[in-house]
Amino acid sequence: MLAALRPSACPGLVRVVAARDGGLCRIRLAGGVLHAAQARALADAALAHASGVLELTNRANMQIRGVRAGEEAALSAALIGAGLGPAGVDATSAIERACAADELRNVMLSPLAGLDPAACDTTTLAAALIDMMQREARFAALSPKFALLIDGGERMAMREHPHDIWLAAQRHGATLRFAAGLAGCPTEAPIGVLAADDVCGSIRALLHAFLDLAGADITRMRGVLVAHGLEALLHRAQQHGKFSLMRDDAALRTWRRDASDADLRLGAHALHADGSGYVGAQPALGRLDAATLHALAALAEAAGDATLRITPWQSLLLPNVAARAMPAVLEHLRVLGLIGTRAAPLARLIACTGSTGCAKSRADTKADAQRLAALLPADAEAHLSGCERSCAAAHRAPFTLLAQAPEHYDLYRRDDAAPGFGQLVAPNLTIEAAAQAIARRPRSTPDV
Repeated sequence: MLAALRPSACPGLVRVVAARDGGLCRIRLAGGVLHAAQARALADAALAHASGVLELTNRANMQIRGVRAGEEAALSAALIGAGLGPAGVDATSAIERACAADELRNVMLSPLAGLDPAACDTTTLAAALIDMMQREARFAALSPKFALLIDGGERMAMREHPHDIWLAAQRHGATLRFAAGLAGCPTEAPIGVLAADDVCGSIRALLHAFLDLAGADITRMRGVLVAHGLEALLHRAQQHGKFSLMRDDAALRTWRRDASDADLRLGAHALHADGSGYVGAQPALGRLDAATLHALAALAEAAGDATLRITPWQSLLLPNVAARAMPAVLEHLRVLGLIGTRAAPLARLIACTGSTGCAKSRADTKADAQRLAALLPADAEAHLSGCERSCAAAHRAPFTLLAQAPEHYDLYRRDDAAPGFGQLVAPNLTIEAAAQAIARRPRSTPDV
């Protein structure tokens, strides 16, 4: 029924899509925030209606695997009842409305949004953008993959993940503005600057312009830029109400946003003068079970602020942990099987679901990643992808192993001059041979 309403293979809260291991349900989390009570409800729903296996995604969301046939509606209703649906949607809402509202929540923030005292709090702006999109019926035509990013200048943020529209906070004296870019990320050059008060109106105009030019065959901003060009898009945006992009700003000529330090994702980190802050940890390869999620909810209540923050690196944070409690929290996470240091090889590996759960995958990437972990050189990072879609990593990893057959991969190295995964190092390698090749070759850029 849902597929007939809006064709898409992208899973959502009410669009449970078929996978090799059962249905797949994706829960979009506002700013990656998961309250302890919601975490318990999510774990219970995964057990009651699915396999009990949960995954953290590269958009700071969560998904339930192995949804049993015939239980899709009950699962969605349970999740909506737990407050995991869009604002204004409840169990009595029409499926069409719930689906469209859910899929307009693709606004990604830093895991530290609203927590980092040195950054701008972007949570209110994100909520306003989502509300604006959900209020206009036309925006239901946007692809479920169409995505926005807001960078508030937090010390930890995913700035290498391309988005259809991105915004990055920029202080200009006492005035807050946002650099804006299209079909890219904040580490690239912006196209202009928006005053904070102009963001919602200007993004609305850009979305209307995109839909005017996209037609039925283009779903992402990159396609419109290729087909029509930037100037045509901006000219069309001027026809849709207030569009206030400043193009010739001196600050753009010196624009710089670097990727954040990878060491900030895991372990204990202070944010305030009293030493309080957050503790980060990672389930191996982004996957955990319902019992572990229950335990994490209890830990967040006991030692933090009763929330978890899911990150785009398939890890999580416990925010607002007192300095004195941090060592015990780290130990508790270790006992639960989570990884708390980047020295651990599995903290530096990404793997998609693989052939056990995805018919498109040419290899069991999860199992192969476990084998690679035992061989991975110190400080090296790698991404194992079962096919060219690269579902587990939207950014380009230092090394990518692209499956060609069970236990055999083409090895690529990150290279800004080469498209796709980068430069092909060697084809058709076993896991052992790939580990040796990674050890012999320097990384193309420093790990960050």
